[in-house]
Amino acid sequence: MQKKKYNISVEATLEVIGGKWKCVILCHLTHGEKRTSELKRLMPGITQKMLTQQLRELEEDGIINRIVYEQVPPKVVYELSEYGWSLKGILDTLCAWGEKHIIRVYGDTEGMLEDSILNKKTTETVKS
Repeated sequence: MQKKKYNISVEATLEVIGGKWKCVILCHLTHGEKRTSELKRLMPGITQKMLTQQLRELEEDGIINRIVYEQVPPKVVYELSEYGWSLKGILDTLCAWGEKHIIRVYGDTEGMLEDSILNKKTTETVKS
């Protein structure tokens, strides 16, 4: 890997988890391993091509593990690696901030967040 000089360390973080979908993928994986089709169903706005690309990049960066089960038909699941779990605090903070932002802009989260286990957890945290 070619050495790169960053102006500030957050650039290194964003290089790994930046973009529209990577943090969303990682948040889903904090709730356990997922197959590609499960992730696609949880994120209907992402294309299959983009999902595959994002998963590959996260795997290359050591953030997630790709596990292939040798069976017919083949089964592939993704999970957070030990290194990926080190992002849990950042992801939780991003979710909490996002919910506060929605409340600030729209006055409430009602109708603004999909019905999801991720949103239930965040809502309970923000209310506390």
